[in-house]
Amino acid sequence: MTLLTTEELQVPGKTPIKTRRFSVSLVWIVPIVAVLVGISLVVHSMMQEGPTITVTFKTGSGLTANKTAVKYRNVVIGQVSEVELSDDQKSVNATIKLTKQAESFTREDSQFWVVRPRIGAGGISGIDTLLSGDYIGADTGKANTRAKNFKGLENPPPITYGEPGKRFTLHTEDLGSLDIGSPVYYRKIPVGQVVAYALDPDGKGVNIEVFIHAPNDVYVTENTRFWNASGIDVNVGANGFAVKTESLSSLLVGGIVFRAPDYSPNDKPAGEEKTFDLFEDQQTALAPPNGKAQYLSLRFDQALRGLKVDAPVEFLGTEIGKVVAINLDFDAKKRSFPLNVGIVIYPQRLGQAQLKLHKTLNHDPNDEAAGVRLIGTFIDNGLRAQARTGNLLTGQLYISLDFYPKAEKVAFDPTLRPVSIPTIPGSLDLLQEQLQAMVEKINKLPVERIANNLDSNLVELRKGLAQFNAKTLPGVQTTLADVSKTLQSASSTLAEDSPQREQLGQTMEELGRMSRSLREFSDYLGRHPESLIRGRPDKAAPLDLQSPPRN
Repeated sequence: MTLLTTEELQVPGKTPIKTRRFSVSLVWIVPIVAVLVGISLVVHSMMQEGPTITVTFKTGSGLTANKTAVKYRNVVIGQVSEVELSDDQKSVNATIKLTKQAESFTREDSQFWVVRPRIGAGGISGIDTLLSGDYIGADTGKANTRAKNFKGLENPPPITYGEPGKRFTLHTEDLGSLDIGSPVYYRKIPVGQVVAYALDPDGKGVNIEVFIHAPNDVYVTENTRFWNASGIDVNVGANGFAVKTESLSSLLVGGIVFRAPDYSPNDKPAGEEKTFDLFEDQQTALAPPNGKAQYLSLRFDQALRGLKVDAPVEFLGTEIGKVVAINLDFDAKKRSFPLNVGIVIYPQRLGQAQLKLHKTLNHDPNDEAAGVRLIGTFIDNGLRAQARTGNLLTGQLYISLDFYPKAEKVAFDPTLRPVSIPTIPGSLDLLQEQLQAMVEKINKLPVERIANNLDSNLVELRKGLAQFNAKTLPGVQTTLADVSKTLQSASSTLAEDSPQREQLGQTMEELGRMSRSLREFSDYLGRHPESLIRGRPDKAAPLDLQSPPRN
C-alpha cells in the first residue's frame, strides 16, 4: 500500500509526481577542481601563445631545437622548436615559436639571422655568444602584410628598422674596396656606414646605399658631394709629395667621405633616399660642375708611352677634361702606326672665360653646330694638341691644348664626328729629332780622314821644330852673340855720358830678352807641340822672360 503525501492529497484530479534529490559525494570535489584548473591553464596558454613561423638558413650551425632562443634588443621573444632539412636538402628550416608580444615579427619584411662571433668591415660583433651560445637575432619590419616563411640572413644587417637617420644612394662606376659596414665620415668623424650595394639594371655601374645616423644626417644637403676615401692618396706635385688618408679603418676596409663645397648658398638638408654621385677623390668631388661634355679625337704619329686613360687634358694650363680612349691604328699610305686618342672636355670648367666668350661671339652653348664652327675658328688660329711630360719621375704624359700661330695650316672638316683636333709633336720629340739630325751629320763627317791628316801635320810639325832647334836657333843665338860683342865694342868707344851709349845699352837688353824668349818658346813647343793647333791653355804658367839665360 502506497502512502500519499499531504500535497498530493490536497490536489485532487492530478497524477502524483515523484521527486528525487541528487547528492554529490565530497570525494569528487578535488578531481573536478583539478580539471577546471587544467582547462583554465590550457585556455590561458592558448591565449598567450604567439604565432609559429619557419625561417630558412643555409646551414644549421648554432641552431638547436628547444634551446636556441630568438632575441630582439637582447630580449627573448621566441624559441626554436624544431630544426630539419628542407625538401631539396639544400637548406635548413628552423621552426620558431614566438611569444604573443612578438606578433609584429611576422610582418613580411621582418629579418632573422644567426648571431655568432664575426669580424667584418663594421668591426667585431657577437662576442657575448662565446659564453651564452649562438642565438637568432630578429628585426621587425614595416610591411602591413603578414607571412609565416622567411629567408634568414647570412650576416647581420648593418642597421635595424626604426633607427633614427636617413638612407641615401650613391652611384659609381665600381665598388672598389667598399663593403657592407664600411664607415662614412664627416670631417673625419664616423657618422654612418654602407648598408647595401647592387649593380645597375644595365650592369654599367653600382648603386651603394648608405645610412647616416641622426642627428648627423642633417649635414647631408642638396649640394653635398661624396667621394671615396679608401686606401692612401699619394699626390706628387710641384710642392713635393702629399700623402692623405682618412683613418686607419678606411685604409683597411674602405670608407666614404661627404662634405658640401665651402660656398653653398641657399643649401638645405637632402631628403630621404636622394641619389648622389660617388667621386674618386676630394679634388674631383669639390670641383665646379662639369656641365655638358664634348668629345674630341686626336691623332698622333709618334709613340706616346707615358699616356694613359684618365690622363688630364689642359687648355692654356687649366684642366678641362681627360683622356678616355687610346687606340693604335694603321696608315696604309704611310705604312705607319698612328695613335688615335679620344678625349672629353667640359667647357664649363673655363668659368668666366667661357661666359665672356659666348657673350662676345653671341654664341649659343646649346647649339652643337655653332660649337663646331667655334672649334674650327680656333683651329684656323693655331689651336693644336700636344702630348707633354707631366712628371719627370714617372714619365706620365698629359694632353695640352694651346695656340701655335706659326703651326702649319690644316683643313678642318666640320662634318666629322667626333671633331678632330690637329696635333703637333711634343717638345721632347722635337728635341730627339734635332739630336738625331745632329748625330746623323756627325756620322757623315770624314772623321778618320781628318784624324789621319792631323797626325801627318803633327809629324811634319815635329820635324820642323827639330830642324829649328838644331839649325836655326843656334844660328840666331850665334848672330845675337856677335851683335852683342859688336855693341860692347861700340859701347867702350863711346863716352860714358853720351846718349848713344845709353841707347846702345837698351838695345843690348832687348836683344838679351829676345834670345831668352826664343829659347823659352822653343822649349815650350818641344813639350806642347799641339799648342800650335789648340792654342795656349788659359791656366798655363806664364813664360818667365826676365829670368837669366840657362846654360
